Amino acid sequence: MQTTAEVNIHLRARAHDKLLIDQAVELLGSNRSQFMMASALKEAKNVILEQTSIYVDNQTFQNVLSLLDTPATTEQLEGLQRLNTVKAPWSHE
Repeated sequence: MQTTAEVNIHLRARAHDKLLIDQAVELLGSNRSQFMMASALKEAKNVILEQTSIYVDNQTFQNVLSLLDTPATTEQLEGLQRLNTVKAPWSHE
C-alpha cells in the first residue's frame, strides 16, 4: 500500500547530474521522485548499518558469546524491553 508523501524535500542539482538521473529513471520505467527517494533511502540505511556495525578480534568475540550465554539479569531484561519500544529510523510505522 502506497501512502501520500507527507513532506517535500528540495534539492539543487547540476544539469548534467539531472540528465544522468533521468537516464536511469527512463531505463527503470520509474519517475525521478521515486528513483531519488529509493536511492536516498537505500544509502541512508547503508550509512546507519555501517555506523552500527562493530568489528572485534576473536578473543573479544568469544567474550561477547560468553556474555550472551549467561542468563540475563532483571535489569538487562528491562533494558531489552525499553529497546524493543524504539522504532528504527527507517520504519514506516
